[in-house]
Amino acid sequence: MGARKYLRAERLKEERRFKYFAKLRNCPTSPRKMRLVADMIRGQEVNRALDLLRYSPQDAAKKVEKLLLSAIANWQNKNEGVRIEEADLFIKEIYVDSARILKRLRPAPQGRAHRIRKRSNHVTLILEDANQYIEEELEAEEEVNE
Repeated sequence: MGARKYLRAERLKEERRFKYFAKLRNCPTSPRKMRLVADMIRGQEVNRALDLLRYSPQDAAKKVEKLLLSAIANWQNKNEGVRIEEADLFIKEIYVDSARILKRLRPAPQGRAHRIRKRSNHVTLILEDANQYIEEELEAEEEVNE
């Protein structure tokens, strides 16, 4: 591996150490339905988002709730000495990408067939500590002012 590639890999590894995320792959729900749930909790504080998901009637909400709990567990693994109540975690990013589409045929009148597209999606959820986020914003603002 070249020096530049090695340094870039080390930098990315260092950045991922302070990133708390979880991914849901190949979820058999259409991306459109999943985006409605994702938009509902984007930017929310973690406890409020869990409440919203728990009492939401959509089927996609149950899957996103499990994903959020997984992201919280990932945060706890990386921050063993810190209590979650003191952390002020919020959902920094959540985005839904389209995944594979299963194509099926349904019989139609007069010997024809209509194509049915069974969609699936990938969901990525990134958490951030509000206190740490504010500090980073202040540092970035100071650098711009200098």
